[in-house]
Amino acid sequence: MSLSRVTVTAVRNLHPVTLSPSPRINILHGANGSGKTSLLEAIHLLGLARSFRSNRLQPVIQYEHPACTVFGQVLLPDGTSNLGISRDRQGELQIRIDGQSVRSASQLAETLPLQLINPDSFRLLEGAPKIRRQFLDWGVFHVEPRFLGAWQRLQKALRQRNSWLRHGTLDGALQASWDRELYLASDEIDGYRRAYIQALKPEFEATLRELVDLQGLTLSYFRGWDKERSLEEVLSTSLSRDQQIGHTQSGPQRADLRLRLGAHSAADILSRGQQKLVVCALRIAQGHLVNRTKRGQCIYLVDDLPSELDEHHRRALCRLLEDLHCQVFITCVDHELLKDGWHADTPVAMFHVEHGQITPSE
Repeated sequence: MSLSRVTVTAVRNLHPVTLSPSPRINILHGANGSGKTSLLEAIHLLGLARSFRSNRLQPVIQYEHPACTVFGQVLLPDGTSNLGISRDRQGELQIRIDGQSVRSASQLAETLPLQLINPDSFRLLEGAPKIRRQFLDWGVFHVEPRFLGAWQRLQKALRQRNSWLRHGTLDGALQASWDRELYLASDEIDGYRRAYIQALKPEFEATLRELVDLQGLTLSYFRGWDKERSLEEVLSTSLSRDQQIGHTQSGPQRADLRLRLGAHSAADILSRGQQKLVVCALRIAQGHLVNRTKRGQCIYLVDDLPSELDEHHRRALCRLLEDLHCQVFITCVDHELLKDGWHADTPVAMFHVEHGQITPSE
């Protein structure tokens, strides 16, 4: 799948723009602050209904505009789909897919799977477990159709248990039924995650070898509770402590991915450039899995690709992105760094961004 047309209004400093990108490689070049990243942000809004640059809406919506809007036409294997999203300053979100209003952003994500690689990507290694869970669950969501339903059941059961831990307002029989739902949903989610990691690891290892030689780097999965005991046993043992702090300490909501180099956390050993390559390998590996299990492919948003990478690693990363045979949007300051090196039959479109205006360039 790919975006054949994107229309953006009132996103940061961008002038109203309608873009017809290449189905493969799109390079957006221009000075810092010109609006390159804002276009990636607009596409991210279209696919996930949120920004990757800010948790606040006010900086995203252009000054003196009540709302920002993004429309996109997506080419699918069996036709096209039209997506639209609008967010106003009061936080109201409107989503339309093929002319119909929808309530859930998961429907956007299903139609337009996006992968983001940007200068903050190292947070996948250095950041909190929540960031790695989101990475993991994004992949599971796109390859396992049953995952979303199990995840929703888990969230509901967790809310009930945490409320009971804080207030103790449910009777024993009702709480037992919610606990059973929690155990069943947890085991189901853990099974989906473990199957996904088993498929991801060889893809990740093969992709990483194409980018950098890091002998001894390992990827492992922690499910969120003792692997030797059932969740029911773990929660029964920790009940008193859970009641003291008012929430459930163990379960899939505590899962994590662990990347280690020998006996050490990879984030503590690797340079910033090496961390970026590891994260790129993880996200490209995810793309391969999605390509194999869905009817379409991911769209990659790569912000400031040359940053922290020398020419050798830059070319290796471009080759891997090209080999995905998917649509890629890349930003850079100097387009000469990325202009050459693509296969002759790969469509490459260049766009110059200046003062919020985007124009095709050679």
